[in-house]
Amino acid sequence: MDEWMPPENMVRLDDPASGLRGFIAVHSTALGPAAGGCRLWRYPGEGAASGDALRLAAGMTMKNALAGLPLGGGKAVLMLPEVPFSREHLFRAFGDAVEALGGRYVTAEDVGTGVEDMAIVARRSAHVAGCPQAAGQPGGDPSPWTARGVFRSMEVAARRHLGRSLDGLTVVVQGVGHVGFALCELLHAAGAKLVIAETRSDLAARAATRFGADLVSTRAITQLRADIFAPCALEGVLDVAVAATLQARVVCGAANNQLAVPEVGEMVAARGVLYAPDFLVNAGGIINVAAEYLGWSQAEVATRVDAIAPRLTEVLDLADACGVSSARAATIAARQAIGTAGRLSAPALSVAWQARCA
Repeated sequence: MDEWMPPENMVRLDDPASGLRGFIAVHSTALGPAAGGCRLWRYPGEGAASGDALRLAAGMTMKNALAGLPLGGGKAVLMLPEVPFSREHLFRAFGDAVEALGGRYVTAEDVGTGVEDMAIVARRSAHVAGCPQAAGQPGGDPSPWTARGVFRSMEVAARRHLGRSLDGLTVVVQGVGHVGFALCELLHAAGAKLVIAETRSDLAARAATRFGADLVSTRAITQLRADIFAPCALEGVLDVAVAATLQARVVCGAANNQLAVPEVGEMVAARGVLYAPDFLVNAGGIINVAAEYLGWSQAEVATRVDAIAPRLTEVLDLADACGVSSARAATIAARQAIGTAGRLSAPALSVAWQARCA
């Protein structure tokens, strides 16, 4: 993510009694409280953890703006302790840190955390979502909503760039955790042929059995000839080397920050690959989180998640009108939404930016 907007606040977390170490990055509150999940991961040091927090928080600013949510962007990154620890104690301490920010940051689950962890946080702070779901209400695991938004966007991308439905297309999925597996369920039902790369052998075997998918190594996945590549693991999979040799014609997946550097968006566009900007298409989860926190209905969640695919069409139209990559067009649209606190309108944006984004 380029440095178009500096973060508003960076909070270092350090509680030796619980094992809590990490950072809360509040990137922007221009549209509302900074919202973004809490990641628990093994990092080589605090520099790597703080850098990840800043990148992810900036991505949440863009994601929430494009999703039309009254939320800014933030992220919590916790360093997985090297020694045995109590999740109860760690997430209590984290909840206290969230509460100390007075509502400027709203947390939820992310990689390495789950609804049980958020339930602990909720006992210490009101500024949390992704808790166990009440009957008929938003909440719980947001993965199915993320998968639904990506799937609908993939349908749009396939029609637009390949001229056909997903039925019979080969889709290479990297990562079949909660979101990746839910996406495979939808793709399998749509008739897509699945090829899967997953480092966890139990998950790989489960997906292969359920979907009749072929299994490949993570090293080989970007070199396979396929119609669509769906990154659903950690970020940075599209680096310069991959962009130069990628065989898929469409990239549309659930992973955050798929572009290792912004220039990769231009590279894949120059090679005729349609990239569906990740911070646009994977917003289903944060929409569900927002609904839980703001008191919206499940029907509102469905409506807003199903609006992701039409918004992708608007951004792709904007890219065509301005003669820029889809990654650049999505960035333009998000910045405009943040600057005006208004709804995304591709035709209006294309007029405003036509002379500036070439």
